Amino acid sequence: MVNSFLEQKTENELWITYKKTRDQNLRNMFIRQYIPLVKYVAGKVSIGMPESVEFDDLVSFGQFGLMDAVEKFDPRKKVKFKTYAVARIKGAIFDELRLLDWIPRSVRQKTRELEDTVGRLESKLGRAATDTE
Repeated sequence: MVNSFLEQKTENELWITYKKTRDQNLRNMFIRQYIPLVKYVAGKVSIGMPESVEFDDLVSFGQFGLMDAVEKFDPRKKVKFKTYAVARIKGAIFDELRLLDWIPRSVRQKTRELEDTVGRLESKLGRAATDTE
C-alpha cells in the first residue's frame, strides 16, 4: 500500500509530504536513495588527499551531511535535492577533516604558497633551489 502511494507521487511531492509530516519512512527512503551520492562525493574529495585519510571515513562524514541535507532541504526553493545535497555532503566532509587537523589553515596556506614559489623557481632555474634563493 505504501509503495503504491509513493510510486504515484513525484519526488517533489514526496519532499513536500515529508516536510509536512516528518514521516521517518520517507526520510529513510530519501537517505537510501541518495547514499550512492555520498560515495561519489567522497570519491571526488579523496582525490589529492593524503594516504592517511581513509575513504570510509570520508563516506561516514558525508553520511552526516546527507542526513543534514534531508532535514534542511526546502523543496519550495526550486533547487534539485541532488545539487543541494552535494554541497552539504562536501561541506560535512571538509568540516570533519578540519576538526581532525591540528595545523591551522593559515599555516597550510603559507606552506602551499612556499611550495608553489619553490616549484616556479626550480622550473625557471632548471635545478633545485637553494634555501637562500
